[in-house]
Amino acid sequence: MQKNHIKIGLIQTKVGENVEENLKKTARFIKQAARRGAEIVCLQELFAHRYFARIKDGQFFDLAEPIPGRLSRFLSDCAAANRVLLIGGSIYEKANNGKFYNTSMVYDSHGALAGKYRKMHIPHDPNYYEQYYFSPGDLGYVQVNTGKAVVAPLICYDQWYPEAARVNAIQGAQVIFYPTAIGWFKELRRTEPFSARRWEDAMRAHASLNGIFAAAVNRVGREGDLRFWGGSFIADPFGEVIARASHSKEEALVTRIDLDRIRVSQEGWRFLYNRRPHSYTDLVR
Repeated sequence: MQKNHIKIGLIQTKVGENVEENLKKTARFIKQAARRGAEIVCLQELFAHRYFARIKDGQFFDLAEPIPGRLSRFLSDCAAANRVLLIGGSIYEKANNGKFYNTSMVYDSHGALAGKYRKMHIPHDPNYYEQYYFSPGDLGYVQVNTGKAVVAPLICYDQWYPEAARVNAIQGAQVIFYPTAIGWFKELRRTEPFSARRWEDAMRAHASLNGIFAAAVNRVGREGDLRFWGGSFIADPFGEVIARASHSKEEALVTRIDLDRIRVSQEGWRFLYNRRPHSYTDLVR
């Protein structure tokens, strides 16, 4: 493998009611991706559980767990067993401060915790009642240097905010991973049939305007009124999709990326160099 190439794997699955079965399946896909040469593997948002935020129900707070806990140990073990850097999608975290978060953990190839990010932007819409369950993240944006690349996790709804991608890029991220749970419900399919394309276009824009790679990992399958549209993909630093998974099937999408494309994009178009931060003060008022 050339020095500036790295293989990344995205794991999209259907999620059932049995957590142990979900974990076994996830572990199999991680192993499959590693055997195909993936050095960095990313899971989907809330990978261990069905997407409970479709409704408001206090019983689902019982799904939250501390870190360390069962799911963090599972992720650590999978990273070490397969010798990959594992971006653990996200889990439902019950923190020591009494709050609940949607949290992504990054484990190195020895199983050590290399980074932790709590979802910053929280939606609250029909079928996505996340503000009922999650507090906004309080750890800031997180970058992890793997030795070959600097990666950053963002989570689902964060993908609609260009500020989050830009901050990560300024702080050195070369690949932003977006673990996601997004799909169709009947009304959305009727009124916004373009939504899946809009979702993809948003992250392609983040990749293009920052001159980095963006990788989105979305689940598949039907859960209640939601049918998740899958379509996990990787966009290069020019915003071009270089790999895309099925919209309906479980899959380990593995692709080699050329990190030299970052330099070509950033130095060629100079979007980051020609910023005028003094003119952006209204953004933080």
